[in-house]
Amino acid sequence: MTDSGELSSFRKYIKMKKLESKLSHEGKEAALVTHEKNIRYLTGFPNSEGTLLVTRDKAYLLVDFRYGEAAQKNVTNAEVVVYDKYYDALCTLIRDHGIRDLLIESEYMTVAGMNLLEKRVEGTGCRIMANDRLDKLISLQRIVKSKEEIEKMRRAQQITEEALTELLNIVKPGVKESALAFELEYLMRRKGAQGVSFDLITITGAKTSMPHGVPGDCEVKRGDFVTFDVGALYDGYHSDMTRTYAVGEASDEQREIYDTVLKAQLMGLAKVKAGIKAYEVDATARSVIARAGYADYFRHSTGHGVGLDIHEQPFVSAKGETLLSEGMVITVEPGIYLPGKFGVRIEDMVVVTNDGCDNLATLPKELIIL
Repeated sequence: MTDSGELSSFRKYIKMKKLESKLSHEGKEAALVTHEKNIRYLTGFPNSEGTLLVTRDKAYLLVDFRYGEAAQKNVTNAEVVVYDKYYDALCTLIRDHGIRDLLIESEYMTVAGMNLLEKRVEGTGCRIMANDRLDKLISLQRIVKSKEEIEKMRRAQQITEEALTELLNIVKPGVKESALAFELEYLMRRKGAQGVSFDLITITGAKTSMPHGVPGDCEVKRGDFVTFDVGALYDGYHSDMTRTYAVGEASDEQREIYDTVLKAQLMGLAKVKAGIKAYEVDATARSVIARAGYADYFRHSTGHGVGLDIHEQPFVSAKGETLLSEGMVITVEPGIYLPGKFGVRIEDMVVVTNDGCDNLATLPKELIIL
């Protein structure tokens, strides 16, 4: 039986070979991967300074001495090149392989960075391809998650839920939003998270009408909604979840809005499965809110992909043309936001399957009054 280490190495090998196969052999194409998360995706090795040169036949991870020893021990699907002068090492490889066209990540490389690269490779016969082809190639690979990636996200979700469940014990009138955010991050890290997926949203009262409200000195009051949009980072992978709770009591209007959002979210989840387009999930959830008369108060998309980035393909919006397929991970997060009053959002992160979805979130969604 193949052990987990061998299986992980094999998966990395396949990821690299898949990218290599998309490069033109006749055209002497190569890809220069500079974005840290894409390098991690392809090699499994996290570092903040390296670059990855992928040719049709071989891949090279270029790092300086700070990462050299660790890279040589951990990278199995690329030759590690420890350089003294980066551009000298890069140009040598370009010449050795006769590279004519070098694809770059246009989404992440600055104009200054591209100008410098063009200047340094002058004389090699290589031209820089300033288009989005490499971005699309990597995005199409990353959009479907492996079992290993999904398990990391499942663990990140478990950490998030354990921490939030513990935090709810201290949610009461008088507690500040900022204190809730601080304590929640502490709990996540204590339970095994590397960090948080994003700046945690722990907001209360009228601020819950702001989809991305920032925690501050506002104190929880009886009759308030408290919104937690939270996630943990585990081995490079994110979780993302939103729950809205009432404190002490809830008005009829609050209950009506909450029930509408919950219905929209459940209908959206029921729509998810391989073979439909992302916009169909958005339209399903949005129609529930529109029929209830709150179309103008739901202005963001219904969801997005999650993985090494907290927001990535596919985007579950009115313009989301991506055909969902097994192994994609998306959120379903409709909301209603009444300015100056309150807002409600409910969000789960799910894995698309052939006959529906595997919901990574397990916390209850019915209205809970703390």
